[in-house]
Amino acid sequence: MRNFSTLKKVALATAMGLVLAGQAAAEEWKFALEEISGSVQDAYAQKFKQLVEEKSDGKITVTVYPYGSLGESEDLTELVANGVLQFTHGSTGILGSTAPSMQVFSVPYLLSQDNKVNLKVLTESPTIYGPMADKLKTRNLRLLSMYPEGEMVWTTNKEIHKPADFENVKMRVMASPMLVEAYKAFGAVPTPLPYSEVYGALQLKMVDGQENPIFAIEEMKFYEVNDVLTWSGQQQFTVAVLSGESWYQGLPADEQKIIDETITELGPYIFDKQEEYSKTRLEKIKKAKPDIKIVHLTPAEKDVFRKASLPLREKLVELAGPDAGAALKALEKEIADLEKQ
Repeated sequence: MRNFSTLKKVALATAMGLVLAGQAAAEEWKFALEEISGSVQDAYAQKFKQLVEEKSDGKITVTVYPYGSLGESEDLTELVANGVLQFTHGSTGILGSTAPSMQVFSVPYLLSQDNKVNLKVLTESPTIYGPMADKLKTRNLRLLSMYPEGEMVWTTNKEIHKPADFENVKMRVMASPMLVEAYKAFGAVPTPLPYSEVYGALQLKMVDGQENPIFAIEEMKFYEVNDVLTWSGQQQFTVAVLSGESWYQGLPADEQKIIDETITELGPYIFDKQEEYSKTRLEKIKKAKPDIKIVHLTPAEKDVFRKASLPLREKLVELAGPDAGAALKALEKEIADLEKQ
């Protein structure tokens, strides 16, 4: 009995050792999202997971955490900077507090109406991946990529065709100084609120409207509590893909290569995916609420809003400093040059 017991203990210890060795060999990377499962960010993270696990032959596993699992956007960037998480998405409005130049993406009508141009700019811009990325490194954040999740659409209970239509309209915005100023320039009453509180605030008439890409409007059911969808062409919801700078630099060269290759492959993929999401989600909204009003501003109407936003160039420098002003000019030139090609 004693010999059997000893053999049993040895076998158990050996098995435990194999399990622990297996656990040690299986490297896990955690990727947290600002959005729920089924969102554009989720599509990005799931494709990232697939590619990384394939390229590493299963030696690396990626766990995706949807919105609400680990905290709000501000919490996620902190967790990445502190090494608790390996990857997250960061809204440019949120990142503006760390890298003030990121607030340029809150300036209306900055990005091109041509997404081929935007793909080139958001994945290769020397302005974005030079001084702007360097500023994020001071917070131990590495900027891996950027992409748009779709054109921002206004949801309201009345039609908006000109700035005067925004009078006394309380528009929910992210807690970004530039977004607040943008909606002041448009004539609205900007009201910062966390994403999770928007539906309830619309339902209780605490705010009158909000802006988001169409896929988010569908998945968060904002169309249930607003009656008009307006495409103004003024902005795309742009997000950054982030990792920890010190964590990335501490990786072996082959793992850095896996990340870099995956990020490069995901650029064209996510641009196509977000366009697909926008089309399918709009159809879902129309089916769920057939009487919803769809408004597309005319070029002349867009031009009025564009002119109303021009003073924001100076406001950007006032709020975010001269580096942000320089970044804006550089990006505008990059975009203009690409549009001529």
